[in-house]
Amino acid sequence: MEPRRPRRRAAAAAVAAALTAFAALTATQAQAAPTRNTLTPATKFYVDPHGKAARQALVDFRNGDIDNGVNMARLASWPQAEWFTEGTPDEVRAKVGTLVRRARAVGRTPVLVAYNVPGRDCTQYSSGGAASSAAYRQWIDAFAAGIGTGEAVVVVEPDGTALLPEDCGPAADPTGALTDARIADLAYAVKTLKAKPRTTVYLDAGNVQWRPVGEMAQRLLDAGVRYGDGFALNVSNTHPTDHNARYGTWIAKCMWFATEGPEEARGHAERCADQYYSSAAPNDGAPGNAVSAADPSTWRWTDAWFDQNTGTPPADELRHFVIDTSRNGLGAWTPEPGKYTGDPEAWCNAPGRGLGPRPTADTGVPLVDAFLWIKVPGESDGSCTRNTGGTIDPEYGIVDPPAGAWWPDQAHTLARNGAPRLTFNR
Repeated sequence: MEPRRPRRRAAAAAVAAALTAFAALTATQAQAAPTRNTLTPATKFYVDPHGKAARQALVDFRNGDIDNGVNMARLASWPQAEWFTEGTPDEVRAKVGTLVRRARAVGRTPVLVAYNVPGRDCTQYSSGGAASSAAYRQWIDAFAAGIGTGEAVVVVEPDGTALLPEDCGPAADPTGALTDARIADLAYAVKTLKAKPRTTVYLDAGNVQWRPVGEMAQRLLDAGVRYGDGFALNVSNTHPTDHNARYGTWIAKCMWFATEGPEEARGHAERCADQYYSSAAPNDGAPGNAVSAADPSTWRWTDAWFDQNTGTPPADELRHFVIDTSRNGLGAWTPEPGKYTGDPEAWCNAPGRGLGPRPTADTGVPLVDAFLWIKVPGESDGSCTRNTGGTIDPEYGIVDPPAGAWWPDQAHTLARNGAPRLTFNR
C-alpha cells in the first residue's frame, strides 16, 4: 500500500485546488450584476457549481484519475447553457425560475435553451417536443414566466429553423401545415420571451455548412427574428468559429438586403450570394473562380457580392448573433475517404474534437455578441451509427449514449483537446 500514498496526497491536493478555484469563482460572481438586457462586452455568464463536469471531477478524483479530474474541474469553472427539453408548464416555470434566481444572486447572466417545439429533430436522435402548438405555447408562456424580471439569455429551438417539418422527407408535411405551424410557434416563442424586460433572445439558425445564406435569412425573417435580438449558430456542431462568423455576417446583411435594401431586393433573400455560389465570381471553371463551401478561400466571391449589393449597411440595422464554440476547437471532423458509403453523420459525436474559444461576451468580432458553450461539453448527440445499418458507432466501437446523456469519455476528450488549452476560469 505504501506506493499509493503519494498518489493519494496528489489527489487530495488536486481536490483542494479545485475547491479553491470553485470558491474563488463564486466570490467573483457575486460582484456587479449587469443591469441591461442587451449583451455588452462586460457581461458575465452564470456558472453552475454543481454541473455535470463538477460531479465528474469528483468521480475522477475518487478513482485516482488526477489528470482527467483536474481537467473536469477546469471545465466546470466555465459557463455552459442549461437546456429545457420537456416537462409541464408548472415544472418548466419552477426550473427556469430557480436557475434565474441563482444566477441573479451572484450577479451573473444565465444562458438557457428552449428545446421543446413539436416534431423537433424529424424523429431522429433528439426527437420529442410538445404534443401540439397549443401545448408548446403554454410551455413557452411558463418558461417566460420563470424568467420574470430576471436577467437571461435564451437560445430558441436548436435546429428549429434549419430543420423544418418540410425538410423531414417528402411525406412528412404534404400540405405544408406542419411547417406553417412551426414557423408560427417559433415566432411566438421569440416574441413571448423577448417581452420579458431583461431577456436577450437568439433564434437558432443552423450552421455554416447547412442552409444557404438566403434560405436561412428568409427562414429567420419568417420565424420572427425581428422580435428578438438576433440568431445563434453552430449549436452542437464543430465548424470553426471564423467560418460561422462569416456566415452569420452574410445572413445579417442578407436580411437587411431583403428588407431595407434597394426596392427591387425587398422580399428577395434568395438573391443573396452564399457559401455555395456567388454571381460575383467568374464561374468559368478555373480553380478558385467559383465558390466552394469546402474551400473558405473561395468565399471572397461571396464577400464581393455583398460589397457590391449591400455596401456597408448601418450597424444598428444589422442583426447580431452568437456562436456555439463548445466543441469546435479543432474544427470539423472529416472521416477517411471511402470509409463510409452513406452519410457519416459528421455532426454526430464527432470523434477527437476539442473545446473551442471560451465563453465570453467580449468577442472582438463585429455582430458576434458572444461565444457560448451552448451544447454542454460531454453530452452525447445520440446513438450515432454512421448509417452502417447496425447499432454500434464504428468510431467508438460502442452504442453511443442517448441524446443528452452524460458521456465521461467524450468530456475527457474535449477537455484534453481544448484549443486554446483548457485552464481555470479566473
